[in-house]
Amino acid sequence: MSTINVIPTFDNFTDFYKQAVAPLKQANIAHIRLDGKLKGKTRNVFAYFMYEGKKWRVDADTYIDRLKLAYELAQQTEAPFVIKATRDNKGESLCIKGQPVRNDRFNVYRVG
Repeated sequence: MSTINVIPTFDNFTDFYKQAVAPLKQANIAHIRLDGKLKGKTRNVFAYFMYEGKKWRVDADTYIDRLKLAYELAQQTEAPFVIKATRDNKGESLCIKGQPVRNDRFNVYRVG
């Protein structure tokens, strides 16, 4: 019998961090990324959250320290992210305000 994994969707980034990321990091202190790997790309989705009326997917290869940085910024401001076009201009991604865009290890993309 196989199990069906349902990818959770959160109402906002703060709920996503508190309910999904913080417990994962606490249980797995050595993890650098959400998927527990050290390198390599993945197309696996860890979770979804809503931001500015749009649904965003968090890829499993996103670095946990970047999510913590965004969470801390979200505690100080209503808009911790900048929405940017993807490199191929076919979608949108979120970037943390004030952080370099290149090699950011923050893989969050708009769904749909």
